[in-house]
Amino acid sequence: MSKQVNQKEVKDVEDLARFAVDTVVDSFASDILLLKISNKSSFADYMIILTVDSNRQMGAVVDELEVEMKAKGVIKCRKEGNSDSGWVVVDFGDIIVHIFGKDERDYYALDEIWSDGQSILRIQ
Repeated sequence: MSKQVNQKEVKDVEDLARFAVDTVVDSFASDILLLKISNKSSFADYMIILTVDSNRQMGAVVDELEVEMKAKGVIKCRKEGNSDSGWVVVDFGDIIVHIFGKDERDYYALDEIWSDGQSILRIQ
């Protein structure tokens, strides 16, 4: 049996992903990439990859993202990593957000790994 997908739900998820991008832009994150990965992934529809300049900024971005998404009714499913590790991933179900320090982003190269995802938005 195929899963019935409501087009309004699909648009709502993209709107939420764009809202998350707006939130991290307001937190002065850089090199923000929003990918649609629903055709390549069974665990999420959208992935956001971004870079921050410091551990303190990473903590602030994560906190702000959680608060703003919760205000929209989206609660995180899980969070891994911490600002001292240089990489935090926040799972909002259909939206996965990777927050990297510069060196960690280069090292893990998620941009390359997920390059076959559909690039929706890139903010340098």
